[in-house]
Amino acid sequence: MDTPLSTSPERRRFNVADFTERFGLVLVWIVMIAGFGILLPGIFLSWMNFSIMFATQSPGAVLALALIIPLTAGDYDLSVGATLTLSAVTVGVLNAVMGLPLGVAVLAALAGGVAVGLVNAFFIVYVRIPSLVVTLGTTSVITGLVQWMTNSSTIGGISPTLVNMVMRGRLFGISYAFYYVIAIALAIWLVFEFTPLGRRILFVGRGREVARLSGIDVGRVRVGCLVASALLSSIGGLVYAGLLGAADPFSGLNFLLPAFAAAYLGATAIIPGRFNPWGAVISVYFLATGITGLTMMGIPLWVTSVFNGAALILAVTVSQFVRGRQETDIG
Repeated sequence: MDTPLSTSPERRRFNVADFTERFGLVLVWIVMIAGFGILLPGIFLSWMNFSIMFATQSPGAVLALALIIPLTAGDYDLSVGATLTLSAVTVGVLNAVMGLPLGVAVLAALAGGVAVGLVNAFFIVYVRIPSLVVTLGTTSVITGLVQWMTNSSTIGGISPTLVNMVMRGRLFGISYAFYYVIAIALAIWLVFEFTPLGRRILFVGRGREVARLSGIDVGRVRVGCLVASALLSSIGGLVYAGLLGAADPFSGLNFLLPAFAAAYLGATAIIPGRFNPWGAVISVYFLATGITGLTMMGIPLWVTSVFNGAALILAVTVSQFVRGRQETDIG
């Protein structure tokens, strides 16, 4: 008779397969780090290299976390990169140019993010325009607004307080920016896994009509997800401004493609088949590790774009297979 401690070969094989599926990306990441460490001895594996990477990729990680909220509910938000830029520029204009206190500038930047989310939600949920179309249009509008606010020029002189809170402040040799990412990921994980709201978001993403028949206010859930996405993007803009000590009206959009790639690649790890915060964060730094290593090896700059684009296509493909090729209602 089997004892409680006995385990069949089938059960052992299942556990190994499950572990490989959940943590395969982490294992590949470790192998990648080891490979670059061998190819670039004494350079790649330095603590300074990882400290810089953890800090500089923080805005992209925040964007990836912002994306997975509406994606879980079945909506795309292409405006996250533009919202990040708007937030950073708002702080730059109000604080560095107009001389307003940093606190006022930060609140204005966050309010701007909420406004973007509400505008997106109105047209997507109530006017019923596809989310791809609305957020693409919003991106263009915000980009023009940012260029008008800055006269297409970088704004320097942001309060050192923000820089200290993001970049200069360190714990275990790593800038605070990285720990903000971990705190946001933890909060999203707690909501997704342990609250009724998280279950509602998941149900809405799996099937809106079924969720509606089950008594869930689908519209309210989608509005909340879009506003949360824009608000987190604004926080990403504050992190970005703190890293640079300035507001760049263009480079925030460069985070969009890697953030989407990380969001989809993260859906193949930790909780395969679902957008999840820990998978997204790991994917951001997995992609950053690859680009950093290749850059140190002297690859041309255009390879970065190829790498990110190929990673996005591969991530979506693998994610679709992991999710059993189920179609998702994306509005």
